[in-house]
Amino acid sequence: MIPRKFAPVLFGLILSGLMSLLVSGIATFRATGLIPEFAGLWTGAWLTAWLFAFPVVLLAAPLARGLVERLVK
Repeated sequence: MIPRKFAPVLFGLILSGLMSLLVSGIATFRATGLIPEFAGLWTGAWLTAWLFAFPVVLLAAPLARGLVERLVK
């Protein structure tokens, strides 16, 4: 079991992985269509996107939480 103190990082890892998977899949499909090499192209695009998305999510999450707090008070 992972200690609770790592929950925000684990959340960011999972969220960035899922979102980059979805967005890279859509972008790859729009760029190439459903070609035989699609899965390999998608995997490469996803891993590159995830490499950038994970640190951005970790940095942006506190900013987004603060903005939401300002908007809902």
